[in-house]
Amino acid sequence: MAQKLWEKNVKVDQQVEAFTVGKDREMDLYLAKYDVLGSMAHITMLESIGLLAKEELPVLLAELKNIYAIADKGQFVIEEGVEDVHSQVELMLTRKLGDMGKKIHSGRSRNDQVLVDLKLFTRAQIEEVVQLVSGLFDVLLSQSNRYKEVLLPGYTHLQIAMPSSFGLWFGAYAESLTDDLQLMQAAYKICNRNPLGSAAGYGSSFPLNRQLTTDLLGFDSLDYNVVYAQMGRGKMERTVAFALAGIAATLSKLAFDACMFNSQNFGFIKLPDQFTTGSSIMPHKKNPDVFELTRAKCNKIQALPQQITLISNNLPSGYFRDLQIIKEVFLPAFDELKDCLRMVTLMMQEVKVNETILTDDKYSLIFSVEEVNRLVLTGVPFRDAYKQVGLEIEAGRFTPQKAVSHTHEGSIGNLCNDHVSALMQQVIDGFSFSKIHEAEQTLLS
Repeated sequence: MAQKLWEKNVKVDQQVEAFTVGKDREMDLYLAKYDVLGSMAHITMLESIGLLAKEELPVLLAELKNIYAIADKGQFVIEEGVEDVHSQVELMLTRKLGDMGKKIHSGRSRNDQVLVDLKLFTRAQIEEVVQLVSGLFDVLLSQSNRYKEVLLPGYTHLQIAMPSSFGLWFGAYAESLTDDLQLMQAAYKICNRNPLGSAAGYGSSFPLNRQLTTDLLGFDSLDYNVVYAQMGRGKMERTVAFALAGIAATLSKLAFDACMFNSQNFGFIKLPDQFTTGSSIMPHKKNPDVFELTRAKCNKIQALPQQITLISNNLPSGYFRDLQIIKEVFLPAFDELKDCLRMVTLMMQEVKVNETILTDDKYSLIFSVEEVNRLVLTGVPFRDAYKQVGLEIEAGRFTPQKAVSHTHEGSIGNLCNDHVSALMQQVIDGFSFSKIHEAEQTLLS
């Protein structure tokens, strides 16, 4: 059985070990290739300050690249008896290179090691989320432009209210995603700072060059204060979780609309039959299960910031094992949100729109405001026009004029989708993912 990095002569009780390790080995598989990247940057820095011999660095880097390739293919395994990803990487190096492999941990702790792993993992996941949000945005905006002339009822209090359009409906969710990515960009900037070199939270007596590892890993800057670097554990995850929750909230609301609009009582949209599921007893059923599951999964993701807060909110400064549990709720959340984004994008691409909704007389009253406004334009004071139309409705004499002319910015006749698209592009460009790609490629080449 492999020894723990921290173990000396006393063996830990097996029940205690099982409890303290928990799901950590399983969670660490998410972090494997990022642990290797962090180690490559760290040992490059160690060689520059004389803690590794010049001839040792290329040998260690070559073997770490081999381990990275294994992890990148999803074939990295944490062996039985090995505590975590950090121990497994060091074990693989020492098996291959002997004592040289034991030198890579100088000047760091598993505390700053897992911090850097989490940040590297998180920023890569954020990029994938941003790409998927961008894809959904494009579909929504395309559908908004395609159906901009098709009217549907707008609702307040679930009562028919005023004319809306599919151009507005699709476009509203597209624009919501731009705000969601603004928040994600702020979270990303907090994430993309380097904690490596903070060690166990109090720095090191070695003359570490923290700016070098920052540059090698493509971080924007350091987490400068070593105590704050450790205090950032949990805070970074919570901040990113709020941004994930923002996207999830947009998807959840869209899913609710889609379920409602797809029901026979509304009949505004229809999903292709192959995108629905049936009932074991009712042969006519075509259920929008994808949207229902999206709603549930996204509501679950919206609870994530609170989960992280409740795990970490009563901890003083310094490291505590409580923080390990955050990984169990945080790391898998990205896959869940990405799955929802993929499915909603597919659904929105294939959804069929009912183009004759407002021919039904039950929607006639939504044109009452149009009639009030028409009277105002002829010189009738607004309050008088409102009362006149209201009395006509009560007496059953209201006859709607169904032509709608809205021209101001963001209205039915002037969606401003080009401005929304430009805003989204500006937000996406602000992430500057290319800087990270260049740094990681340089490190791996």
